[in-house]
Amino acid sequence: MDVIPAIDLRDGKVVRLIQGQYDKQITYRDDPAEQARQFCTDGARWLHIVDLDGAKAGRPVNTATIETIARLGLLKIEVGGGLRDESSIAQLLDMGVTRVIIGTKAVSDFDWFSRMAEKFAGRIVLGLDARGSMVATHGWLEDSRQTVLEFAARADELPLAAIIYTDIAKDGMLTGPNIERTQALAQAVKTPVVASGGVKEVDDIRKLNPIGVAGVIVGRSLYEGTLTLPDAIAAAR
Repeated sequence: MDVIPAIDLRDGKVVRLIQGQYDKQITYRDDPAEQARQFCTDGARWLHIVDLDGAKAGRPVNTATIETIARLGLLKIEVGGGLRDESSIAQLLDMGVTRVIIGTKAVSDFDWFSRMAEKFAGRIVLGLDARGSMVATHGWLEDSRQTVLEFAARADELPLAAIIYTDIAKDGMLTGPNIERTQALAQAVKTPVVASGGVKEVDDIRKLNPIGVAGVIVGRSLYEGTLTLPDAIAAAR
């Protein structure tokens, strides 16, 4: 199981939104590239980047910062936030990003999402954000009418790199991941599932390890010191 540290970008800074609410922001660092270097030093292989401005705008915004990190060549990088057209996908992949995460547009236009998954086979990740059992979209500002498991079953037929499952109620709250729902999804699909949201301490990593997920994204716990990356990686092994 990969432990994937997260950098959430807003105005070029490393921040965290509590439960995805833009008026509840914690700013951690002014230099995202330096943070990426630290994660590499601590043993990370992957880096998860969310362009929060992009998620709200519906197009990539923090591209200069993302390109700076990608050009370091230290980590494999996945990026999400506002990816709703083919040119935005190509732009990020051309920068050296390993794979891109699509959430809102996958739900609102599944035919387009299917075409992108086929065209960029193995480089598209479905960002499946959930409020309860339902899929949430538009930077978590709206709810769809589809359940997580129903939508995941449709997407599972595509050549996706992974599905990232985020429980919005858990994200940024340091209350532990939603083991039950994450396990249900991991068992329902053949696509690798990455857990996201709620990880506080090393015991949370140990609880995720046996349920069949391919990775776990950790963010706020690293910044607030309730978990260290080396300890998380050791637990994931």
